Amino acid sequence: MIDFNFFKQKSPQQRFLFILGLVMLLLYFALGTSLILWKEIPFDITPTYRVLFGVLLIAYAILRFYRLIKQKDN
Repeated sequence: MIDFNFFKQKSPQQRFLFILGLVMLLLYFALGTSLILWKEIPFDITPTYRVLFGVLLIAYAILRFYRLIKQKDN
């Protein structure tokens, strides 16, 4: 379960890095989704590798989200 009090006690620098982490998470997820769904992509890549790379980016976004939520204040 997510402890929301933990997020309220962060310093401004930690909050900025948390928001930056969320933005990067959304970018990786959007890029992976667009690679999977965009049929006529403007560069030459086979559909199998395109979908595989999209799934890999989405898995990486999920891993980053897990690490972002699980990080503890040192």
